[in-house]
Amino acid sequence: MCGIIGIASNKSVSTNIVESLKRLEYRGYDSAGLATLNDNQIQEKKCSGRVEKLEQILFKNPSLGTIGIGHVRWATHGVPNEINAHPHSSEEVSVVHNGIIENSDALKKELELKGAKFKSQTDTEVITLMLTEEIKKETPIIAVQNTLKKLKGSFALGIIFKNFKDLIIGARRGSPLAVGYAKDENYLGSDSYALKSMTNKISYLDDGDLCVLTKDNIEFYNHNDKKINKKVLVLSDDKNLADKGDYKNFMSKEIFEQPITVKNGINEYVDKIKNDINLYNFPIEPKSIEKIVLIACGTAYHSCLVAKYWFEELTNIDVEIDVASEFRYRNIKFNQKNLYVFVSQSGETADTAAALQLCKDNNVKTCAVVNVVESTIARNSDWVLPLHAGPEVGVASTKAFLGQMLILYILCLKIAFNRNELSKEDYIKKINNLINLPKAIEQVLTQEDQIQIVAKDICQANGSMFLGRGTSYPIALEGALKLKELSYLHAEGYPAGEMKHGPLALIEDGLPVIVIAPKDKYFEKTFSNTQEVIARGGKVLLVTDKNDLTINENIRFKLQVPFIEETLSPFILTIPLQLLAYHVALLKNCDIDKPRNLAKSVTVE
Repeated sequence: MCGIIGIASNKSVSTNIVESLKRLEYRGYDSAGLATLNDNQIQEKKCSGRVEKLEQILFKNPSLGTIGIGHVRWATHGVPNEINAHPHSSEEVSVVHNGIIENSDALKKELELKGAKFKSQTDTEVITLMLTEEIKKETPIIAVQNTLKKLKGSFALGIIFKNFKDLIIGARRGSPLAVGYAKDENYLGSDSYALKSMTNKISYLDDGDLCVLTKDNIEFYNHNDKKINKKVLVLSDDKNLADKGDYKNFMSKEIFEQPITVKNGINEYVDKIKNDINLYNFPIEPKSIEKIVLIACGTAYHSCLVAKYWFEELTNIDVEIDVASEFRYRNIKFNQKNLYVFVSQSGETADTAAALQLCKDNNVKTCAVVNVVESTIARNSDWVLPLHAGPEVGVASTKAFLGQMLILYILCLKIAFNRNELSKEDYIKKINNLINLPKAIEQVLTQEDQIQIVAKDICQANGSMFLGRGTSYPIALEGALKLKELSYLHAEGYPAGEMKHGPLALIEDGLPVIVIAPKDKYFEKTFSNTQEVIARGGKVLLVTDKNDLTINENIRFKLQVPFIEETLSPFILTIPLQLLAYHVALLKNCDIDKPRNLAKSVTVE
């Protein structure tokens, strides 16, 4: 989950390394560091905490050198402190690492028997010490290749060598890694976002690849150590989209970008003149699909839960959902007539990427719903449906969640229509309702002031509960997740009908309970569950589209959202919960964009 950067240049690199690390902080912000080569010496600077602290250290004591590597850490092995911060250097090499070396304990014991002394608690240091021994007898490439053969686990590496002043070696196994090209300068980075400020020409390493960089040249080798060529991609310019502008933080900006996110997705996939959805190159004939399997983690998993209701309502297709980390370890009965759909904002989520690889190994048809079209999951899937949401920097996902639901809904409509399970009339009606969705989202966003009042009430509590039925149940789960991520308050999401089967025991006087209850077929039952909560002292916030003042009795807060077609209500109901979590976190002085212990792109298992 860490972020790495490497730069080989004809000028000083430390400033650009720091700027790239700032862009990579969404991957980890427990510590930061860099190493450069100057006068045949490795100069290492690192610290616990944020990149800005590293920047202050460098201001007082600059690091010189035209080649260097940098790192931001999300701690796995070893507590977040300066000693465990990367890079990990010896007298011969310096290493930055994203991932986990699963056999590090065994390798450490072997090295200690040979007299090696470890400074840190990290798994990365074994790589440094192994390379230190190898480089004494081999060339850098062979030394790295020999070391890689002994490592088990997932990793992306950036390595510099004391006696090779113009050389960086990168290696990928499991964790993402890209290279960038420029005049008299070349780059290594965890993703394109880190490199875009310096270049728009990118190549991606595949699993098992190794790259060798100088300021003038880049060479690639595959897992068989054979020299290979790589396709160079020219990326679009989205610098403005990755800027906070006048907003306090990225999350606020991204919440208020959601009407645009949905509008962009609709414009990309919906033909408003023909009243049709433009989805081409299906990897499998829609009429032949026996089952759709939706696979994801975290917030993306919640979008899949919503989509299950849509597919089951509008088609006769059996739908299965799996948490990616569980899917890959089950004894799956793969079927050539199934479509396996992988949902991920970054397209680099380790568990989801591994589940996709398992599907590829079993020759089934795959589809990626991702925000980053150059990502590993996108490149490895048979079919890609981009979100077109633009960069999402805030660690807690907001606009990508709506983007994921949108694409899955569009996919559902198209499949239902192609299978003749949705009439032409209903198909066109739903498309027209979808086109009006951005305006409804804009309306909800105008209610921020009301939500701030509720936030003041909730931030004093020790915990909370979110309830819903039907598609509102996954929205309850997502609302609880956002509150946990941003404010560190305990929150749980439950199906409202499950209250009697245990969770009701948690209700006590003053406990905030957020009930998501649109005017759908579940409303009466959900409202009955709400009364059960009130009777036991629970403090209810009702989020509904029902315009009926008579239901306000004994309800502490009511937030009314615009009425919209029932299948689209998840989009509308999500917004208040995002804003609620955001404002509770603000009141608690939490770091909105960088919640503790979390990272944006989860590239470790």
